[in-house]
Amino acid sequence: MNFILSKRLKFYTKEVLKLFNITIIGFGLIIAIVLVKYKPIYKVSISGEKVGYIQNKEAFEQNLKESIIQNTDKNIDNIDIQVSPEYELKLVEKTQETNEQEIEMNMQQNVKITYKYYEIALENNILDSVNTKEEAEQLVNIVKEQKGEDINLNIVEKYTTVQDEVNTNNIEIAKENINTNIEKAITEKKEKERINAMPSINGIKLAYQPISGTITSRYGVSSRLRVSTHTGLDIAATKGTPIKVVADGTVTCASMQGSYGNLVKVDHGNNVETWYAHTNAMFVKVGQEVKAGDVIAAVGTTGNSTGPHLHLEIRIDGQHVNPQNYLYK
Repeated sequence: MNFILSKRLKFYTKEVLKLFNITIIGFGLIIAIVLVKYKPIYKVSISGEKVGYIQNKEAFEQNLKESIIQNTDKNIDNIDIQVSPEYELKLVEKTQETNEQEIEMNMQQNVKITYKYYEIALENNILDSVNTKEEAEQLVNIVKEQKGEDINLNIVEKYTTVQDEVNTNNIEIAKENINTNIEKAITEKKEKERINAMPSINGIKLAYQPISGTITSRYGVSSRLRVSTHTGLDIAATKGTPIKVVADGTVTCASMQGSYGNLVKVDHGNNVETWYAHTNAMFVKVGQEVKAGDVIAAVGTTGNSTGPHLHLEIRIDGQHVNPQNYLYK
């Protein structure tokens, strides 16, 4: 009896092993067939949307790290990858191509890079920019040694996410720019103070004297050359001297006007008008908008004149007033 059971056990064992081997061979054949037609690669998604396939997850992440996370460009203060890729191992047909480079470019669009740089300012005037705080401090010390310790330079730490806004220079170029811009800022400040100190008429700022010269005839004086008292102020100057308009306005006359000779009239608004007479040349035309300080004519001796000079009139509500109440005091 035991002999019979033993013989049967051996038989069934042999059959099971045979079936197992057949199964293994079958699986092997299936796997071989699958591997001939298919390959394992990673599907990559960003925010749940498929962006492509990669062959090697570890190699891709390393390249991504080198191109984005470990970006060594100057002025980078922070790199924020706003989305993370999701990976899923898939069995796809061997004809399926991978697109690692395209996925990297897609990832770069989802990266926020913050740049940092340093501005050197004189009060509210930006003079120049450099890459590091150390460079900024070095520049401030150099400039103070040259210009004096009392010059009020500030270092401003700036941040931006737009790389094109980072317009920095090296120390040598920045030093030259700062010195130039300091002189410019000082000049502009003095000019602003000068204009602020100038008088106003009916809210119209008289920002410029038309010319520099010698006053030869004052307002209100009588002369054999005139049928009435003098309605303006005569300032002698070399023929051709540029004449500046005293304030913003609109040209209402630029033509020969009898005894006035070549006459330019400018309406400044608020019933304020200025006249510039006896000019040698007129550089504006009727209807033209002018800004304070623009050259509108040149000193001449046209009309009723005994020599090169500017006859300046100021009129309020159509009535002439003494220009020396406002200019050439």
